[in-house]
Amino acid sequence: MITVSDLTFQFGGQLLFKDVDLKFTPGNCYGIIGANGAGKSTFLKLLCGELEPTHGSVTIPDTVRMSVLKQDHFAYDSFTVLDTVIQGNMKLYEIMKEKDAIYAKDEMTDEDGMRASELEGEFAELNGWEAESDASKLLQGLGIPDSVLYDSMSTLRESEKVKVLLAQALFGNPDIILLDEPTNGLDINAVTWLEDFLADYFGTVLVVSHDRHFLNNVCTNIVDIDYGVIKMYVGNYEFWYESSQLMQRLIKQQNKKNEDKIKELQTFISRFSANKSKSRQATSRRKLLDKLTVEEMPASSRRYPFIGFEMD
Repeated sequence: MITVSDLTFQFGGQLLFKDVDLKFTPGNCYGIIGANGAGKSTFLKLLCGELEPTHGSVTIPDTVRMSVLKQDHFAYDSFTVLDTVIQGNMKLYEIMKEKDAIYAKDEMTDEDGMRASELEGEFAELNGWEAESDASKLLQGLGIPDSVLYDSMSTLRESEKVKVLLAQALFGNPDIILLDEPTNGLDINAVTWLEDFLADYFGTVLVVSHDRHFLNNVCTNIVDIDYGVIKMYVGNYEFWYESSQLMQRLIKQQNKKNEDKIKELQTFISRFSANKSKSRQATSRRKLLDKLTVEEMPASSRRYPFIGFEMD
């Protein structure tokens, strides 16, 4: 679980978020939406600790492991494809490398033997013996063959690196997964595979995406960021859109009724306020007029309320 409490964030003198209180729970996939520049990626960075809030807090239990889709496609160029994916669980990767280093020695000391035994136990607890096969399954699902497992990341095309880094984020059954535009550069088969993976995933997923079809298929909730206000809605993207449009229509309809009623009351008061026989009625209508309001339409940073994106 991620608990966001009274979160406020300012950057460069600009207030991006204020007094945000949200909870993200296991078994749900949260789609984060908003106009370009609304702060979607910044919000993810606050959740993962890459940025510190100006005020408030983000609380994640110490026992929870979070995985984040990396955006730097060159950061792992000195590693093999397999090692890059396994680094999705850095604790397992470090144990694996330390264990291999001990076994690579020409001669092992008693201390080395004891340490190797400890590492073997930890390695088994983290399902280390299945690490290579688990990484291979993720990569194959995304369209990366086993033939490149031991190739350097530097030899891959940009589109292939994107898939490897996505496999890294999904590796090792993390409790929380943060994905920023995970479908960028994916073909339709890889997107479909990712949708199926997330549908079966037991943990908490937060995903930023402009792909409404993807959000419709994977999200249980929508987190809308608009002019610094963050609101959470139950349902996928389409349900959020229909609900928001319905609310806009209801506000407009009620405002029209109130505006017509206000004009009617103002006309009566203006006409009969000086008439003694009608003064009581005019006073009554003035009180009613004071109670009527026209609700402001919520401001939106979106130029268009609904934009569909098609995959290549």
